Amino acid sequence: MHHDSLQTPKTLGADLRALRRARGLTLEVLAQAMGRSVGWLSQVERDKSEPSITDLRLLAAQFGVPVSILFRHAAAPSHEAGFIVRSNARRPIGLTIEGLVEELLSPDLTDDFEMVHSTFAPHSRIKDVVQRPTQEVGYILSGTLEIEINGTPHSLVAGDSFRIRGEAFRWANRTSDPVVAIWVIAPPVY
Repeated sequence: MHHDSLQTPKTLGADLRALRRARGLTLEVLAQAMGRSVGWLSQVERDKSEPSITDLRLLAAQFGVPVSILFRHAAAPSHEAGFIVRSNARRPIGLTIEGLVEELLSPDLTDDFEMVHSTFAPHSRIKDVVQRPTQEVGYILSGTLEIEINGTPHSLVAGDSFRIRGEAFRWANRTSDPVVAIWVIAPPVY
């Protein structure tokens, strides 16, 4: 994709600040890791300075997110920006796990929670247990998802939901059909 066709969202600075804070990083630590000044980073977070594509790649790497989350693929009309996310304008988020596609349903990363549209490919699974300091609720829209919470396996189907409060978990889709779920996470991890 040619980078000229991408637009950074107006909330880029706020998103970067939210990502930095979610990871417990100070402006000083992040700026030093990037080899940039605190002043420059502060200006980027306040949308006073526009980071280059290289800067965005460095930031994404520091946060462990795909660089695509820092771009808006379809600009929202001004009266919808910050309020509405159209299905064709969702931003991909999260680390790339084979067989899992996660898209941000929230307009940006500045809320106390984030809402994620997750699609688990047929016969996909996460190998390593995940444990994070969050409260999470998931709702299965379609398919059958196996989720193990604190070592106890559960089989969830459309209409079922689950909650995780810092417990260790992992998931698997053992079927030939995709699983689609809505996942709410607080505080945001992406």
